[in-house]
Amino acid sequence: MSDVSLHVEDDPSRVVGELLAAAAGKGGHIVLTGGHAVGEAYAIAAELAPDWSGAAVWWSDDRCVPPDHELSNYGLVKRMLLDRLEAQPEVHRIRGELSPEEAADAYDEELAGVAFDLMLLGLGPDGHIASLFADTPQLDERERLATYGPAGMEPYVDRVTLTLPMLFKAKEIVFLISGADKADAVERAFRGPVSEAVPGSLLRTGEAPIDVYLDAAASGG
Repeated sequence: MSDVSLHVEDDPSRVVGELLAAAAGKGGHIVLTGGHAVGEAYAIAAELAPDWSGAAVWWSDDRCVPPDHELSNYGLVKRMLLDRLEAQPEVHRIRGELSPEEAADAYDEELAGVAFDLMLLGLGPDGHIASLFADTPQLDERERLATYGPAGMEPYVDRVTLTLPMLFKAKEIVFLISGADKADAVERAFRGPVSEAVPGSLLRTGEAPIDVYLDAAASGG
């Protein structure tokens, strides 16, 4: 079972930004994500480490929309991180402009032989991670590294996501979580029983250490 450490921080985005900057300096494969909390962390990482040329970046999941769409996780990373860098990493984005099946197949093929050095994730208020939602067929996938399916919450846009076997290949997992609406999910994912009803809890069955950076509101006090 993974070791889980919860860190309640005044500014968890800054701490995670510093972690990303350090990881970029070391090089290797880094997984990025979307969500409301991560944009500031990306901007801080770009300021602290403007040269990401030694790193390769991947995405935990993305919506099946063009890369310049406001709902694109790639678009968020481009605006807040990539466009601010002096030297770019190797970029492996999910091609959301394709059909969900085509985008998932292309990403699955690209992921072959890859192991992540650092994986950044968020946690949904329902306990989902990447685009793996509670009690869905995507959670049962054991052969593929990437798959696709409908969203389990708004916005209801089809998504491509890493599968659990791929998530379990990460050497280190970091969560960035903020807001009181996440407090119940934090409790269920990191302290409650391991269950497919709370996909975030499933990572505790792996071997990678899990560090959770959250604000006081998300910690539930």
